[in-house]
Parts: sequence; C-alpha cells; structure tokens
Amino acid sequence: MRRKDLLDLQSLTADEIVYLLDTAASFKEIVTRPVKKAPTLRGKSVATVFFEPSTRTRTSFEHAAKIMSADTYSLAAATSSATKGESLKDTMLTLDAMGIDVFVIRHSFSGAAALASKYVPNKSVINAGDGTHEHPTQGLLDLMTIREKKGQIEGLEVAIVGDIAHSRVARSNIWGLHTMGAKVRLVGPSTLMPADADKLPVKVYTNLDEGLRGADVVNVLRIQLERQDAAFFPSVREYAKLFGVTHARLKNAASDVTVLHPGPMNRGVEISSALADDGNISVIEEQVTNGVAMRMAVLFWLMSATNTISGG
Repeated sequence: MRRKDLLDLQSLTADEIVYLLDTAASFKEIVTRPVKKAPTLRGKSVATVFFEPSTRTRTSFEHAAKIMSADTYSLAAATSSATKGESLKDTMLTLDAMGIDVFVIRHSFSGAAALASKYVPNKSVINAGDGTHEHPTQGLLDLMTIREKKGQIEGLEVAIVGDIAHSRVARSNIWGLHTMGAKVRLVGPSTLMPADADKLPVKVYTNLDEGLRGADVVNVLRIQLERQDAAFFPSVREYAKLFGVTHARLKNAASDVTVLHPGPMNRGVEISSALADDGNISVIEEQVTNGVAMRMAVLFWLMSATNTISGG
C-alpha cells in the first residue's frame, strides 16, 4: 500500500481503510496517556497550510505531529504572502524549498490539494478539506468512531443529515462508508442535495422521520452558510423545525442509535443541545479524540510510504 498523498476517500481501497483504522486504534493509546510522546517521526517536518479557518482539524494535525516528535509549522492565509497575491504554486514551492516533508492543506477551491501535490512531487500532501470536494481524515475518524461504537461498519444503516450539497465531510463519509459495506442515506431538503446524488451510492430522503427510520448511525452536518450563494431554505428557524435532530426525532431510529457531528455545531439548529450533550447517544467528544489518533495514523502511513518509495 504505497501512496504519496491522501487526497480523498473515493480512491482508497477497503484494505487501506482497514489498515488506517487499525493503526489509529493502536495510536489512540498514546493519545490517552498522561505523557503523550513517541519518537515515530523524529527529524521529520509537517506544515499546516490553511487558506480557511479551522479549530479541530488544524489543531489535531499539529497535536498529532508533535506527539510523534515531528517539527510543526503553521501557515494561515491571512498572515501569509497569499494576501499579497502569491499563488498556491509559489507558496508550495517556497515551503518545499525549506525542506518540509508533509503538507496538510485546507483550501476553498475543490481540487486544491491535488493541485498542490503536483507542485511538490517528492513530498506528501494531505487534504484537510478542499471546497465542497472531500475531507478524508474527517471521514476516516468518523469510520473509526462508528467501528468503535458498533463493532463493525458493514451492513449498518447510516443517515447523513443536513447540508449535503456544500459538505466535503458528507462526500468523504459517503465513499468511506460505501467502501466498508455500510448502507448510506442522505437526508435533508431537496435544495441541499448534491446535483449528482443519483450517481452516488446512496438513498435520498427529504423527510427527516423517514430518513431516520431504522438508522443505526446518524451523522449530523451543519448548514454551510459560508459556502452558500443563495437562499436554500426560508429561514434557520424553519430548517430547525423540519430537519433539526433531537431526541424526539430519533424515535424511529434504531434503539441503540449513535449520533455523530463533525463540528462546529450550531446548537438548536441542526442538533439540539440536549442530544449533543447526551453521552449515551452522542459520540462527538470521541470523534475529537479519534481525530488525533487517525491523523497520527495518516502521517505515519504516508511517511512510511514515502520512505519506502525513496528507498529510505
């Protein structure tokens, strides 16, 4: 399993996903130790290059790299030469010339991570979210959390609820879940469904109660207002009434239903505060912890693959 980059989940095989899930599970023990340190990537460097804001993804990547003893560098578009018109190509070439080994990139342009990887052919690029395309490490940590909670992924009924059209998390979840044998439902207003939904391995529901019926897992997504260029629903209040996930709306789901949310949450809109804080159903905090372990696994995988390819 040799890969230079992690750009999406659509191209990953089931064996690759299982490898990453198993590796992350082993790294999770390090994350939960009192002293969180391992020499795994000592002497290596990781740069987070974010052209969009982030809390969880950026921090967890930097934490993961530091736990593994890598040197970390952080570049935000607002404080970089991008504000002076520097192109993505020149940014990547500049950082590559400094000797950075791995680039973790978030960008508003779908395909930016793949483009960046072409500018640094001898270094690894990890897609930390590109436009409305994919967010592969979020998809992987969601798979990890589901497997931990349910013991398996194959055969599960998983409902992804919310703004599917503008969500890169939804795309990665769809492909990862499908590859691992789960049955995927997309639930939300028809205006927030992707135009190519009929070409995806999913069932589409525009009624929340129908979409949640019998669901083993519910992954709730927030409304991506920053990526919307039109009014896709009358009001936030109406959206919350029709598609907000609450304890009451889960009455038709499986009795042991598990609720995920990638964050950040809009409490009282796509998910109620009571449900978000219900540790018997919600695994939102587990997702955050698993995010560090999974990003450790991805860094380990790519660095090992790169070393193998180069003969190191």
